[in-house]
Amino acid sequence: MTLDEFIKKFAEQFDETDMGEFKADTIYRNLDEWSSMHALLIISMIDDEMGKTLKAQDFKSANTIEDLYKLAQTK
Repeated sequence: MTLDEFIKKFAEQFDETDMGEFKADTIYRNLDEWSSMHALLIISMIDDEMGKTLKAQDFKSANTIEDLYKLAQTK
């Protein structure tokens, strides 16, 4: 999965946030719609789409969508 594909899949987990808000350098915690439920949705998406397992604490070491992508690549 490319970074662009990851960003698209990441964005699909949100209902109310404009697609234009999702970029590699987006600090996902700053999104108005971000919640712990979204963390679970993203964990599930990464598992389903990439076959990688992230844990909730992994989100503490990542700031941007690209950081999460890179972290998932290393798992």
